Amino acid sequence: MRRVILASVAALALTACATATPYQAASPQARGGYSEMQIEQNRFRVGFAGNSVTSRETVEMYLLYRAAELTAQNGFEWFQTVDRVTDRDTRYVASPDPWFSSHYGPYWGPSWRFYHRGYWSPWGSSWGRDMDVREITRFEANTEILMGRGAKPNDPNAFDAREVLQNVGPRVVRPSMN
Repeated sequence: MRRVILASVAALALTACATATPYQAASPQARGGYSEMQIEQNRFRVGFAGNSVTSRETVEMYLLYRAAELTAQNGFEWFQTVDRVTDRDTRYVASPDPWFSSHYGPYWGPSWRFYHRGYWSPWGSSWGRDMDVREITRFEANTEILMGRGAKPNDPNAFDAREVLQNVGPRVVRPSMN
């Protein structure tokens, strides 16, 4: 019974840590968030980086939201994205299978002596079955924006800043104040 309770507490703790990157400024303390750099009076480089549980859609939405905020804060009415790109960073993390570890004990260690299907393996002839492999993917979106006043250009990459703030704003998740 004690093991079940400990496993439940551990699962809840891990679930609490696995939340998407909120809409926040990037900093050494925050994993992910928005960043910007002014290039000219009406031109900025804007980016948003998410963590491994932040979807591509959310990263791109927060990028547009930040571009709209910058546009409004600088007294402009519309912005146009130039060279918008979303990068995907995928890596794979392997960890020993808990069943395998519990049956062979904590002192079992690898030795590079098994050759299986063209690969040297420390895990013996059952290589690939003794490891759990997780895919971790993070998205980062970047764009350069050109801001202006007056009539918005007739271009699919041009956005009315007020409309973006109004339409996207309700979907923006800000950090909790704990």
